[in-house]
Amino acid sequence: MKNLFSWQRIWPHLVAVVGFIFLSLMYAFPVLEGKKLNQHDDVQAKAAAHEIVTYHEKTGEWSNWTNSMFGGMPAYMIAGDYPTSISTKMGQVINKILPAPANYLLIGCVSAYILFLVVGAGTWLSALGAIAFGFAAWNLVSLEAGHVSKILAINYAPGVIAGVILAFRRNWLAGAAVTAIFLSLELYSNHVQITYYLGVGIVILVILESLPLIREGKIKQLSFVIIGLAFAAAVSVGTHTTRLWNGYDYSKETIRGKPELSVSNGAKTEANQDGLDKEYAFSYSYGLGETLTLLIPNAYGGSTPAALSNTSETYKTLTNRGLDAATAQSVVQSLPLYWGDQPIVSGPVYAGAIIFFLFILGLFIVKGPLKNWAAGAIVLYVIWAWGKNFSALNYLFFDYFPMFNKFRAVTMVLALVQLLMVFVAILALKTLAQKKISWKELQRPFLISLGITGGISLILALMPTLFFSFQAASDQQLAENFSQQANDKAFGQQIVNAIVQDRAGLMRSDAFRTLFFVLATAALIWMWVKDKIKPAILYPVLILLMIIDMFGIDKRYLNNADFISKSASQAALAPSAADEKIMADPDPDYRVLDVSRSTFNSADASYYHKSLGGYHGAKLRRYQELFEHQIAKQNANPGILNMLNTKYILTVDQQGQQAVQPNPDAFGHAWFVKEYKIVPNADGEMAALDSLKPKETAVLDQRFANQLKGLTLQADSTDKISLITYKPNELIYESNAKNEGLAVFSEIYYNVRDEWKVTIDGKPADMLRANYVLRALRIPAGKHTIKFRFEPVSIAVGSKIDLISSLFLIALIVGAVVVEARRKS
Repeated sequence: MKNLFSWQRIWPHLVAVVGFIFLSLMYAFPVLEGKKLNQHDDVQAKAAAHEIVTYHEKTGEWSNWTNSMFGGMPAYMIAGDYPTSISTKMGQVINKILPAPANYLLIGCVSAYILFLVVGAGTWLSALGAIAFGFAAWNLVSLEAGHVSKILAINYAPGVIAGVILAFRRNWLAGAAVTAIFLSLELYSNHVQITYYLGVGIVILVILESLPLIREGKIKQLSFVIIGLAFAAAVSVGTHTTRLWNGYDYSKETIRGKPELSVSNGAKTEANQDGLDKEYAFSYSYGLGETLTLLIPNAYGGSTPAALSNTSETYKTLTNRGLDAATAQSVVQSLPLYWGDQPIVSGPVYAGAIIFFLFILGLFIVKGPLKNWAAGAIVLYVIWAWGKNFSALNYLFFDYFPMFNKFRAVTMVLALVQLLMVFVAILALKTLAQKKISWKELQRPFLISLGITGGISLILALMPTLFFSFQAASDQQLAENFSQQANDKAFGQQIVNAIVQDRAGLMRSDAFRTLFFVLATAALIWMWVKDKIKPAILYPVLILLMIIDMFGIDKRYLNNADFISKSASQAALAPSAADEKIMADPDPDYRVLDVSRSTFNSADASYYHKSLGGYHGAKLRRYQELFEHQIAKQNANPGILNMLNTKYILTVDQQGQQAVQPNPDAFGHAWFVKEYKIVPNADGEMAALDSLKPKETAVLDQRFANQLKGLTLQADSTDKISLITYKPNELIYESNAKNEGLAVFSEIYYNVRDEWKVTIDGKPADMLRANYVLRALRIPAGKHTIKFRFEPVSIAVGSKIDLISSLFLIALIVGAVVVEARRKS
């Protein structure tokens, strides 16, 4: 034990970690002044979770249902806690080591540092690789947007790979423990898409690492490794049983599940379709040429929108037209400079000029299955990122590869491409450091690598328009907009032509920048291999160049201007006068339709109200279809909003201020209908809603016909049902009717595993679905108390599995430490 934790072994790593902390805080310096990153998704997450968090603060209980978004949805998909999951607690503690976003930068650096130590890169090279990965441009671009779960999943990925390699190459038990730690943290990140892409790569790695052991007849060793990794995977998944079970059940009822309508979003659906619509899934696809941004960040304009300087052609064109300097400067601060295939981007996927050169060199000089695995995975991931632009293969993956059709924005797989490029680059430096290759052997691959990276950069710096048009599909519309504003058709085209020139200028500038870093790196490598400089000079200079390279691009997208004070952060969700007017209503449960913002892309209204809109990556399919086929269409049936108990509509008045429009026709919390109609399927339900009078008639699917047998409605004007107690996860009603009746509730139906426990006077009752999305109940004559309580079995059973798996995880880690300590002794 003493040897394992000796100061001599530990201090270099402590220095490295302190260095990562310093760099993380230096990059995110405003956090030391108490400022916070102004992230759109973070604001939206706070708004979405407000009802749940407030309820927890008052009661100490986390509600598993919320009515604050999309009329109602499982709250565990927004916020909550998993008290029996040790890996969840680990993740929460790690997140608090530094203030955000410095903590995420530190996690990425430490995770990658461990990976490079495992492959024997040594302290200096491991630190270099850690910085290259931790400050990779795509990570910082995603942080600026607030994609925290994605960043965490990306940052823990190197640790998972490290554990697998450690298990195969050195110690199966220690490898299993490291894998379990990082995989459980990876799953804690709660970004299934990144974990899925990583998982595919890990499976390929396991196969490639197993083949040599099989060929050498080391079946016993391989058995220990596979059993150890399988156990690590099982306990890691087990500690997140509740979370994963929740997500699995929920996905069945979302736009990722099977559709029931024969026509969805204007397109015919297949009977066996299960997953996202193909066009929707591939709407974000990297262009084939756009892959060049891995080497030259502004090859495709950077971001949408982006700013130009006062020396740009666009600025000159505007001022030559007669616009004053202030107006021209305002215009060039937000222009569509990105001209690629994606609808909108926040920034490029830039691996780094230094890393790209070393990666190409590594492809030639690094030998063995690890290089082959990384190179193969990169090819696969890049093809996936091309999406519809490489449809011949990707459509096959979408149709036949397990779970591939559950995800959209395939471009995010490029985050793992960045990681693996750094991985190969560090292996290249390790090969050179270990003197496994002479200059004579190195000369040819060195010159080829320099020719590829430096040559491409030089050609594009000198002649960018020779290969690219720099024209976007939206340029024609942009020209028309400028022409209309200036009342001059020619002027609009002049502006677009200037923007095209500026896009070419951006590529030219960054190509020269890349060329400088490539040449500087190549010169250092040449001098090192020729023994003209020592490692003591090479490593610090390379690290300094890496910091300059990565920080220089990162700061374009995430910089000090993105931080705001605590008071400004709180003001972002301050209630408007219209919000306060609505909040004066003492009714605890009604709906608000916010059309003052993008209804389905803003959760702002959810902070204070029970909103019909919201912001979430996976909406309930039936609710989405109701919105598309009923609420959003022209001449919509007003009864649809009324049956959702929409008491208020947020609009914008003539002065551009948010205003509130009351809806006195809202039906309230529940009502008895005079008649019901049975239809054969979802198509029949949706068609019936076109002319349905929901206050009088309910329409139900044929599958609920058995529960309605023998029911004859004889409505009476004195029949009454009212809400008497409201909690997000529990609703209690009181009914009084002369005859047996059918009540419809203005609450969203969700019942994958009978999560909603419904009782009438304490006795179980069957919940029905009416009007496509609402709950309904057959209620006996007389006075009764009706209770709806949300109690998912995934929570009750899953928490127990979380606890048992957590104990196994602790045992695995302790066992590995003890065995390793004894071995060292």
